[in-house]
Amino acid sequence: MKNQALFFLLAAATAPLSLAAFTPQAYAAPVYVGVEGGNVAVSGYDAVSYFDGDGVPVKGDADFAVAHDGAVYHFANAANAARFAANPEAFMPRYGGHCAWAMARGYLAPGDPLAYAVVDGKLYLNFNQAVKAKWDEDRAGYIAAAEKNWAVVPADAKFGG
Repeated sequence: MKNQALFFLLAAATAPLSLAAFTPQAYAAPVYVGVEGGNVAVSGYDAVSYFDGDGVPVKGDADFAVAHDGAVYHFANAANAARFAANPEAFMPRYGGHCAWAMARGYLAPGDPLAYAVVDGKLYLNFNQAVKAKWDEDRAGYIAAAEKNWAVVPADAKFGG
């Protein structure tokens, strides 16, 4: 109960978060698609590219787009688009692409596709490199806290709106 109260207090105080219909959601919460609107996830980066080769993300192309959970993901090529379409959960960033450190603290914040880590086969984004450095100090602890908080984020929650 104390954690839920803290979540709502932090969310209201630190990010304009719409909490109109609170219903616990396991992993169906909102995908971050930017503050200015639109519906492109991961800022247009190819989500599969984080898991291939040297793991350096590459920009996707709208010609290789896949819609999933109300967002559109761009890919560098048709093969990556097909891999994502076959198993989106394997490649989607955790917490809908919101900042993993912010989610651990109980609120939504934008995730930067260039401030990232792949941990145990899952992609995590952070707000920026400074926040990522802080998150890197206790990845396991922050992931555990973020998982609990993510489970209670309403499906219609929005950052910036």
